[in-house]
This record gives sequence, structure tokens and C-alpha cells, in this order.
Amino acid sequence: MISSNNSLLAQKTYAVFSSTSTHGTLVQLCHNLMEQQKLQWPQLAEGYAALESVRIREIVCSNYTVSVQFNPNRIRSTGADLNPKAIQERNCFLCLEHLPEPQKGILYRDEFLLLCNPVPIFARHLTFSSIHHIPQELESSLSILLDLSRDLSPDFTVFYNGPKSGASAPDHLHFQMSPRRALPIECDAVDMRRRKRLYYKDHVAGCVLMNYGRTAFVVESTNKLRLLEFLKNILEVWKTVLGSTEEPKMNILCSYQEDLWRLIILPRRKHRPDIYFLEGDDRVLISPAAVDLGGLVVTPLEKDFLRADAKLIESIFAEVTEPPELIEKILEKLQ
Repeated sequence: MISSNNSLLAQKTYAVFSSTSTHGTLVQLCHNLMEQQKLQWPQLAEGYAALESVRIREIVCSNYTVSVQFNPNRIRSTGADLNPKAIQERNCFLCLEHLPEPQKGILYRDEFLLLCNPVPIFARHLTFSSIHHIPQELESSLSILLDLSRDLSPDFTVFYNGPKSGASAPDHLHFQMSPRRALPIECDAVDMRRRKRLYYKDHVAGCVLMNYGRTAFVVESTNKLRLLEFLKNILEVWKTVLGSTEEPKMNILCSYQEDLWRLIILPRRKHRPDIYFLEGDDRVLISPAAVDLGGLVVTPLEKDFLRADAKLIESIFAEVTEPPELIEKILEKLQ
């Protein structure tokens, strides 16, 4: 079985990136992979051709702006049945044996594959997937998240959707990548007029974005070990505050630039808004994940694209995210 898996992994490997690779190489490898896959994988070429015709509207909400993207190809992800029984019965589309025959990736540190996303939201949209079928879980993956964002800097932002916060494959560990600052929240997070500092200790700073319609906790550090310690402590205290042993619901955006890691943590109270489950024309097929809460709301149905307005977006954001007081309570206990 091990030999068979190694053989399959070799077939799926376009290039290899290790911890000794030269900084900056990974970005170039991603560019080369994308160009090669567009030529050899028809589904990817079709996905990017379709992306050129997506429609986008800008909506001005209270104190922030979002873009709404009409992207019909995202219907499978937005409408995914995430019932545990359905997940157990379907083939995992991130497992090596179920990848499309032409699909190849970059083997990262012997444990992950960087793959082109065949249903892109962005001009460059990648998926970072474990070569093992293990559950979507953040705490044990924090170090690799920080390493990956550094290795992909300055071109990409890495994002994480929790298993109950938008991940369409909650049974398989993965991250995704978008072009850096493709999401409005990334620019808002560095606007000093929006930031309210809540924490500074041991080379780690934390702040929330004020009057932002959803809680965005921005964590910054130049020290990886201190940052990892802080993040692990946050997760433990967060569980205590919620009275749960499960991973807290969240989405995360992580980037690295000029020796600084920046994580934007979006705490969630629920996965999908009530309006998602209504019947007929009353239903709105918006399933918020990191991209949507980051300010690019994806709608696979034209009626929802046309219907979306400030009131609807503000209502959805408020419904699915935790209030800022949660972060303040966690930090109080932490300190």
C-alpha cells in the first residue's frame, strides 16, 4: 500500500519544494504549474475562461464596502451537502486517488500538494492539501500555515476555512491561496484609523477592526515561536470560554511581508445564515467562508447576485459571526 501511494504521489508531482529550497522559488513554481496545467488540464482552462466572464458589483455597507461576484461555477462548493453522512459516503476530491488524471501539484515539504483550483474565484487560486486523508484542523497545522505564507510571500495570502465554517472538505486538511490583497479586508486591516489595539506582549500585537460589521481580530508578529505560542493559547482559552473541546468556528487569512506575519481571524457563531435554508425564491444561496467575510461575496445564482444589497450583506455577516466582546473576553482571560 505504501509503495502504491508513493507511486501515485510521484505521478501527481509536477515539482518539489523543500525546507532547503531558495526563498522565492515557490512563487515561481506556482506560476509555472498554473501555466502548465492550463495547457494540459482542460477543466482548469475552462474554469479560468469562465472566470473572465464573471460579473462583479460593489456594495457600500455601513463603514465598509464589499464586492459581490456572480460565479455560476461555484455552485458545487456553495451548495455542498456538509452533512456528516453525505461526506462519509462521497469520494474525497482532495485525496490523491480521486484527483483528476491530468491534475498535478507541487510537493511541499513531503507532506502537502499545492494544486490549481479548477473552479477559481481569483486570477490565481490555489489549494494546499495534505497528501493524507486527515480532518481539517488548525492547531496542529499552525506552523505549516506560517511557513507556507512566508514561502509564498509577497504574492499570496493563505486562508483557512474551519470544518464548520465554510470548508467544503471538512474531512481533509487543506488551505487555499489568493493573490495578496485581493480581498478588501486585507487593506482595511492595515488602516490605522480602523484598528483598536487590545493586546501587545512578547513581540505579538493584537487589535480588532472597529465598526466593521463582523469581528475581525488582527494578530501581527515578527517572531514565529512567540506567535505560535500566542495562537495556541488563544485556541485553548477560546475553547474554555465556549465550554467546548471542539475547535472554535473560524476563518483565517494569513500573509507575510517585510518579516511580519499578519493573521486576520474571523470568529464564527454559525456556518450558514437562516436565509440559506429557506424554500423557493426566498432562499439566498450565500454560504460565507473566508473569502466572503473578507469582502468578496460569491453568489453562484444570478437572482442572488442581483438581489444582494447592503441590508442583506450586513444581516448575513452579523448572523454568522461572533461579536467583538468574545475576543475581548478571551484576551482578558489570557492576560
